[in-house]
Amino acid sequence: MKLKKYLISAALVSALGAPLAAEEVKIGVPTWTGAQAIAHVLGEIVTTRIGGTVEYVPGNNATIFQAMDQGKGDIDVHPDVWLPNQEAFTKQYVDGAGTVTLSSNPYQGNQGFCVSKDFAAEMNITDIADLGRPDVAAAMDSDGNGKGEMWIGAPGWASANVNEVKVRDYGLLDFIDPIRAEEAVKTARIKDSIAKNEGYAFYCYEPHAVWYMFDVVMLTEPTYDPEKYVMVQPSDDPDWYNKSMVASKDALKEVQIAWSNSLGDRSPAIAEFFANFSLTADDVSSLAFEISANGRDAEEVAAEWVNANSDRVDSMLGL
Repeated sequence: MKLKKYLISAALVSALGAPLAAEEVKIGVPTWTGAQAIAHVLGEIVTTRIGGTVEYVPGNNATIFQAMDQGKGDIDVHPDVWLPNQEAFTKQYVDGAGTVTLSSNPYQGNQGFCVSKDFAAEMNITDIADLGRPDVAAAMDSDGNGKGEMWIGAPGWASANVNEVKVRDYGLLDFIDPIRAEEAVKTARIKDSIAKNEGYAFYCYEPHAVWYMFDVVMLTEPTYDPEKYVMVQPSDDPDWYNKSMVASKDALKEVQIAWSNSLGDRSPAIAEFFANFSLTADDVSSLAFEISANGRDAEEVAAEWVNANSDRVDSMLGL
């Protein structure tokens, strides 16, 4: 492997006392926990296994992709590119300008609706349609209005708009009230409903800390069908709700890292490591749980993961 040869050569040159160009990288850090976790795993491997230097740079998707496109080293890598969510950026900079490389080792992102495992077993709930059964709706009715409540996402989330349309097009509006609230409210409600043995359903996705916080199960939905998935967002049309039709599951997402092509010239060992880097959705859920639920420092959690997965890290490094 080229990276292995590079590391051996670098060690020999260093031992002989010859000057060696430092491997360095600036890692973009978006706001969501999964991205923060991956960013620090990347940084931990670069610093402890490659011997490079790392700087973490906060930024949103647009800022990170623009910096990678410019190739000046202001930001070199995006740690968590969700497709097709961020497809506009990859089409512009990966497919169009050809200035950014997208990893070929994605993990899967999955979106759906969840209930607790105990509630699912007690009421024989397996599919989204089961939430439309009168007995299930009654078990989820916490305010006495005759309908169950289901959290569909936080205010401002595009996914919450999709879920609002889904509740209608799955025929659940007569039985379910779609609720928007901050994610912390949802988390507290899950905990409370389990403690009180009450019914509760909520929008869920993986990777996410919720899979390590509670025993929950994702309900089945009709298989993704692009003809039954026509979503118009409010930013595109004020009549978005009436013009949308979503009656199938979301397509599975592919999530991977992306880096500036210029990194290969400036820090070739790091660029080659990025090409081999891979995590699973379960890895990211576990890391996110430690950071968000247990309140631990992302750098500490990343170091612990790297130490516990040395064989996998060796494989990423071609060792």
